[in-house]
Amino acid sequence: MITLEFKNRILEALKERRTTFGGSDTKLATSLGISAAQFSRIMKGETEKVLSDANWVTIARKLDVNLSNAPDWKAVNTPVFQFITAQLETCQKESLSALLCDLSDIGKTFTAQHYVKTHKNAIYVDCSQVKSKQKLIRYIAKEFGVGSTGKYSDVYEDLVFYLKTLPNPLIILDEAGDLQYDAFLEIKALWNATEMTCGYYMMGADGLKEKIRRSIDCKKVGYTEVFSRFGKRFGQVIPAGKEDSRNFMNQTAAMIIKANAPDNVDVPKLLKSTLGEDGMPSLRRIYKEIRKIA
Repeated sequence: MITLEFKNRILEALKERRTTFGGSDTKLATSLGISAAQFSRIMKGETEKVLSDANWVTIARKLDVNLSNAPDWKAVNTPVFQFITAQLETCQKESLSALLCDLSDIGKTFTAQHYVKTHKNAIYVDCSQVKSKQKLIRYIAKEFGVGSTGKYSDVYEDLVFYLKTLPNPLIILDEAGDLQYDAFLEIKALWNATEMTCGYYMMGADGLKEKIRRSIDCKKVGYTEVFSRFGKRFGQVIPAGKEDSRNFMNQTAAMIIKANAPDNVDVPKLLKSTLGEDGMPSLRRIYKEIRKIA
Protein backbone atom coordinates (compact mmCIF):
# COMPACT_ATOMS: atom_id res chain seq x y z
CA MET A 1 0.00 0.00 0.00
CA ILE A 2 1.27 3.47 -0.89
CA THR A 3 1.64 5.49 2.30
CA LEU A 4 0.68 9.15 2.71
CA GLU A 5 4.38 10.02 2.94
CA PHE A 6 5.06 8.53 -0.47
CA LYS A 7 1.93 10.10 -1.97
CA ASN A 8 3.14 13.50 -0.80
CA ARG A 9 6.56 12.79 -2.29
CA ILE A 10 4.93 11.91 -5.61
CA LEU A 11 2.73 15.01 -5.41
CA GLU A 12 5.78 17.26 -4.95
CA ALA A 13 7.39 15.68 -8.02
CA LEU A 14 4.16 16.18 -9.94
CA LYS A 15 4.10 19.88 -9.05
CA GLU A 16 7.67 20.17 -10.33
CA ARG A 17 6.71 18.36 -13.52
CA ARG A 18 3.84 20.79 -14.05
CA THR A 19 6.36 23.64 -14.31
CA THR A 20 8.22 21.89 -17.16
CA PHE A 21 5.20 20.53 -19.03
CA GLY A 22 4.20 22.92 -21.78
CA GLY A 23 0.68 21.59 -22.36
CA SER A 24 -2.53 21.97 -20.40
CA ASP A 25 -3.48 20.20 -17.18
CA THR A 26 -5.64 17.86 -19.25
CA LYS A 27 -2.70 16.90 -21.48
CA LEU A 28 -0.45 16.31 -18.47
CA ALA A 29 -3.14 14.11 -16.94
CA THR A 30 -3.34 12.17 -20.21
CA SER A 31 0.43 11.65 -20.23
CA LEU A 32 0.17 10.20 -16.70
CA GLY A 33 -2.75 7.91 -17.51
CA ILE A 34 -5.32 9.60 -15.26
CA SER A 35 -8.37 11.80 -15.86
CA ALA A 36 -8.33 15.59 -15.78
CA ALA A 37 -10.67 15.51 -12.77
CA GLN A 38 -8.35 13.20 -10.83
CA PHE A 39 -5.38 15.41 -11.70
CA SER A 40 -7.20 18.51 -10.48
CA ARG A 41 -8.11 16.87 -7.17
CA ILE A 42 -4.64 15.60 -6.32
CA MET A 43 -3.06 18.92 -7.27
CA LYS A 44 -5.34 20.49 -4.67
CA GLY A 45 -3.92 18.11 -2.07
CA GLU A 46 -6.58 15.37 -2.14
CA THR A 47 -4.57 12.16 -1.86
CA GLU A 48 -7.12 9.72 -0.44
CA LYS A 49 -9.62 7.74 -2.55
CA VAL A 50 -8.75 9.60 -5.73
CA LEU A 51 -6.25 7.25 -7.36
CA SER A 52 -5.53 3.57 -6.97
CA ASP A 53 -2.16 2.40 -5.67
CA ALA A 54 -1.41 1.26 -9.22
CA ASN A 55 -2.00 4.82 -10.47
CA TRP A 56 0.32 6.22 -7.82
CA VAL A 57 3.03 3.73 -8.72
CA THR A 58 2.67 4.54 -12.42
CA ILE A 59 3.01 8.27 -11.77
CA ALA A 60 6.01 7.64 -9.50
CA ARG A 61 7.67 5.59 -12.24
CA LYS A 62 7.01 8.21 -14.92
CA LEU A 63 8.35 10.99 -12.70
CA ASP A 64 11.26 8.84 -11.43
CA VAL A 65 10.24 9.27 -7.80
CA ASN A 66 12.28 7.29 -5.29
CA LEU A 67 9.84 5.25 -3.20
CA SER A 68 12.53 3.89 -0.88
CA ASN A 69 14.17 5.73 1.99
CA ALA A 70 17.52 5.83 0.20
CA PRO A 71 18.96 9.32 -0.44
CA ASP A 72 18.18 10.82 -3.83
CA TRP A 73 20.95 10.46 -6.41
CA LYS A 74 22.72 13.77 -7.08
CA ALA A 75 23.45 14.92 -10.60
CA VAL A 76 27.14 15.71 -11.06
CA ASN A 77 28.50 18.18 -13.60
CA THR A 78 30.84 15.66 -15.23
CA PRO A 79 32.28 16.24 -18.73
CA VAL A 80 29.70 13.77 -20.13
CA PHE A 81 26.88 15.60 -18.34
CA GLN A 82 28.13 18.97 -19.62
CA PHE A 83 28.57 17.78 -23.22
CA ILE A 84 25.19 16.09 -23.58
CA THR A 85 23.31 18.86 -21.77
CA ALA A 86 24.85 21.48 -24.05
CA GLN A 87 23.89 19.47 -27.13
CA LEU A 88 20.35 18.94 -25.87
CA GLU A 89 19.94 22.65 -25.16
CA THR A 90 21.13 23.56 -28.65
CA CYS A 91 18.88 20.99 -30.34
CA GLN A 92 15.87 22.21 -28.39
CA LYS A 93 16.51 25.93 -28.78
CA GLU A 94 17.32 25.76 -32.50
CA SER A 95 15.01 22.82 -33.43
CA LEU A 96 18.04 20.83 -34.62
CA SER A 97 18.90 17.14 -34.58
CA ALA A 98 22.04 15.35 -33.40
CA LEU A 99 23.30 11.80 -33.00
CA LEU A 100 25.45 10.52 -30.13
CA CYS A 101 27.10 7.09 -30.39
CA ASP A 102 29.45 6.35 -27.52
CA LEU A 103 30.40 3.71 -24.98
CA SER A 104 27.68 2.26 -22.78
CA ASP A 105 27.52 3.05 -19.06
CA ILE A 106 28.95 6.57 -19.24
CA GLY A 107 25.89 8.49 -18.00
CA LYS A 108 24.05 9.21 -21.27
CA THR A 109 20.66 8.03 -20.02
CA PHE A 110 20.94 9.73 -16.61
CA THR A 111 21.85 13.04 -18.25
CA ALA A 112 18.98 12.84 -20.74
CA GLN A 113 16.44 11.98 -18.04
CA HIS A 114 17.71 14.77 -15.81
CA TYR A 115 17.41 17.21 -18.72
CA VAL A 116 13.77 16.28 -19.26
CA LYS A 117 13.05 16.91 -15.57
CA THR A 118 14.43 20.44 -15.77
CA HIS A 119 13.40 21.66 -19.24
CA LYS A 120 9.96 22.41 -20.62
CA ASN A 121 8.52 20.50 -23.59
CA ALA A 122 11.25 17.84 -23.64
CA ILE A 123 10.49 14.11 -23.49
CA TYR A 124 12.68 11.03 -23.09
CA VAL A 125 12.01 7.80 -25.00
CA ASP A 126 13.62 4.45 -24.13
CA CYS A 127 13.42 2.92 -27.60
CA SER A 128 14.21 -0.57 -26.26
CA GLN A 129 10.70 -0.53 -24.75
CA VAL A 130 8.90 0.79 -27.84
CA LYS A 131 10.67 -0.87 -30.76
CA SER A 132 7.93 -0.84 -33.38
CA LYS A 133 6.53 2.11 -35.33
CA GLN A 134 3.14 1.97 -33.64
CA LYS A 135 4.51 1.68 -30.10
CA LEU A 136 7.05 4.45 -30.68
CA ILE A 137 4.65 7.03 -32.06
CA ARG A 138 1.90 6.21 -29.59
CA TYR A 139 4.38 6.52 -26.73
CA ILE A 140 5.66 9.89 -27.95
CA ALA A 141 2.08 11.11 -28.36
CA LYS A 142 1.17 10.05 -24.83
CA GLU A 143 4.25 11.73 -23.33
CA PHE A 144 3.13 15.00 -24.88
CA GLY A 145 -0.44 14.44 -23.67
CA VAL A 146 -1.87 13.73 -27.13
CA GLY A 147 -4.47 10.98 -27.43
CA SER A 148 -2.62 7.74 -28.17
CA THR A 149 -5.24 4.98 -28.27
CA GLY A 150 -7.24 5.71 -31.40
CA LYS A 151 -6.62 4.99 -35.06
CA TYR A 152 -2.88 5.16 -35.73
CA SER A 153 -3.11 7.67 -38.58
CA ASP A 154 -5.13 10.00 -36.33
CA VAL A 155 -2.63 9.66 -33.48
CA TYR A 156 0.24 10.47 -35.86
CA GLU A 157 -1.49 13.48 -37.41
CA ASP A 158 -2.59 14.83 -34.01
CA LEU A 159 0.97 14.48 -32.73
CA VAL A 160 2.44 16.32 -35.72
CA PHE A 161 -0.13 19.10 -35.38
CA TYR A 162 0.50 19.48 -31.64
CA LEU A 163 4.31 19.51 -31.97
CA LYS A 164 3.96 22.42 -34.39
CA THR A 165 2.02 24.40 -31.77
CA LEU A 166 4.51 23.88 -28.94
CA PRO A 167 7.44 26.25 -28.39
CA ASN A 168 10.67 24.31 -28.98
CA PRO A 169 9.69 20.69 -28.27
CA LEU A 170 12.51 18.15 -27.99
CA ILE A 171 12.34 14.36 -28.45
CA ILE A 172 15.25 12.35 -27.00
CA LEU A 173 15.54 8.87 -28.51
CA ASP A 174 17.71 6.65 -26.27
CA GLU A 175 18.75 3.06 -27.12
CA ALA A 176 17.83 3.90 -30.71
CA GLY A 177 19.73 0.88 -32.02
CA ASP A 178 16.88 -1.31 -30.74
CA LEU A 179 14.30 0.27 -33.05
CA GLN A 180 12.80 -1.88 -35.76
CA TYR A 181 13.17 -0.83 -39.39
CA ASP A 182 9.64 0.57 -39.66
CA ALA A 183 10.24 2.73 -36.61
CA PHE A 184 13.41 4.19 -38.13
CA LEU A 185 11.47 5.12 -41.23
CA GLU A 186 8.76 6.72 -39.11
CA ILE A 187 11.35 8.87 -37.35
CA LYS A 188 12.31 10.20 -40.78
CA ALA A 189 8.65 10.89 -41.56
CA LEU A 190 8.09 12.64 -38.22
CA TRP A 191 11.25 14.70 -38.71
CA ASN A 192 10.06 15.74 -42.18
CA ALA A 193 6.63 16.72 -40.84
CA THR A 194 8.06 18.82 -38.00
CA GLU A 195 11.22 20.23 -39.61
CA MET A 196 12.38 23.47 -37.96
CA THR A 197 9.69 23.18 -35.28
CA CYS A 198 10.96 20.22 -33.19
CA GLY A 199 14.39 19.13 -32.01
CA TYR A 200 15.57 15.50 -31.97
CA TYR A 201 18.47 13.83 -30.16
CA MET A 202 19.30 10.19 -30.87
CA MET A 203 21.58 8.21 -28.53
CA GLY A 204 23.08 4.75 -28.53
CA ALA A 205 26.26 2.75 -28.14
CA ASP A 206 28.54 1.24 -30.77
CA GLY A 207 25.72 -1.05 -31.93
CA LEU A 208 23.73 1.93 -33.21
CA LYS A 209 26.73 3.23 -35.14
CA GLU A 210 27.36 -0.13 -36.77
CA LYS A 211 23.68 -0.60 -37.58
CA ILE A 212 23.51 2.74 -39.38
CA ARG A 213 26.82 2.23 -41.20
CA ARG A 214 25.95 -1.31 -42.28
CA SER A 215 22.49 -0.28 -43.46
CA ILE A 216 23.90 2.64 -45.46
CA ASP A 217 26.57 0.40 -47.02
CA CYS A 218 23.86 -2.09 -47.99
CA LYS A 219 21.81 0.80 -49.42
CA LYS A 220 18.88 -0.01 -47.15
CA VAL A 221 16.14 2.52 -47.83
CA GLY A 222 15.84 5.30 -45.27
CA TYR A 223 19.10 5.07 -43.34
CA THR A 224 21.06 7.55 -45.44
CA GLU A 225 18.20 10.01 -45.06
CA VAL A 226 17.98 9.51 -41.29
CA PHE A 227 21.76 9.90 -40.92
CA SER A 228 21.61 13.09 -42.98
CA ARG A 229 18.82 14.55 -40.88
CA PHE A 230 20.83 13.87 -37.71
CA GLY A 231 23.89 15.76 -38.85
CA LYS A 232 25.83 13.13 -40.85
CA ARG A 233 28.18 12.48 -37.95
CA PHE A 234 28.43 10.21 -34.93
CA GLY A 235 28.95 12.41 -31.90
CA GLN A 236 31.26 11.11 -29.17
CA VAL A 237 32.25 12.31 -25.69
CA ILE A 238 34.81 9.74 -24.53
CA PRO A 239 38.37 10.11 -25.93
CA ALA A 240 39.25 7.53 -28.57
CA GLY A 241 42.52 6.22 -27.10
CA LYS A 242 42.29 3.34 -24.60
CA GLU A 243 44.44 5.02 -21.94
CA ASP A 244 42.77 8.41 -22.41
CA SER A 245 39.28 6.90 -22.20
CA ARG A 246 40.21 4.96 -19.06
CA ASN A 247 41.56 8.07 -17.33
CA PHE A 248 38.54 10.08 -18.44
CA MET A 249 36.08 7.57 -16.99
CA ASN A 250 38.05 7.11 -13.75
CA GLN A 251 37.96 10.86 -13.16
CA THR A 252 34.25 10.93 -13.98
CA ALA A 253 33.52 8.04 -11.61
CA ALA A 254 35.48 9.68 -8.79
CA MET A 255 33.41 12.87 -9.18
CA ILE A 256 30.18 10.88 -8.93
CA ILE A 257 31.38 8.94 -5.86
CA LYS A 258 32.45 12.10 -4.03
CA ALA A 259 29.08 13.74 -4.65
CA ASN A 260 26.90 10.78 -3.68
CA ALA A 261 28.81 8.63 -1.18
CA PRO A 262 28.93 9.30 2.60
CA ASP A 263 31.65 11.72 3.66
CA ASN A 264 33.77 9.02 5.28
CA VAL A 265 33.95 6.74 2.24
CA ASP A 266 37.32 5.72 0.82
CA VAL A 267 36.89 7.01 -2.74
CA PRO A 268 39.87 5.19 -4.37
CA LYS A 269 38.87 1.92 -2.70
CA LEU A 270 35.24 2.16 -3.79
CA LEU A 271 36.31 3.19 -7.29
CA LYS A 272 38.62 0.18 -7.54
CA SER A 273 35.78 -2.16 -6.60
CA THR A 274 33.80 -0.99 -9.64
CA LEU A 275 36.51 -1.53 -12.25
CA GLY A 276 35.95 -4.11 -14.98
CA GLU A 277 38.57 -6.28 -16.65
CA ASP A 278 39.28 -3.43 -19.07
CA GLY A 279 40.13 -1.09 -16.17
CA MET A 280 37.02 1.01 -16.81
CA PRO A 281 34.64 1.79 -13.94
CA SER A 282 30.97 0.87 -14.11
CA LEU A 283 28.69 3.78 -13.22
CA ARG A 284 25.85 1.34 -12.59
CA ARG A 285 28.06 -0.58 -10.18
CA ILE A 286 28.90 2.67 -8.37
CA TYR A 287 25.21 3.24 -7.76
CA LYS A 288 24.81 -0.26 -6.32
CA GLU A 289 27.90 -0.01 -4.12
CA ILE A 290 26.93 3.38 -2.68
CA ARG A 291 23.39 2.15 -1.97
CA LYS A 292 24.92 -0.60 0.19
CA ILE A 293 26.62 1.90 2.49
CA ALA A 294 24.38 4.98 2.24
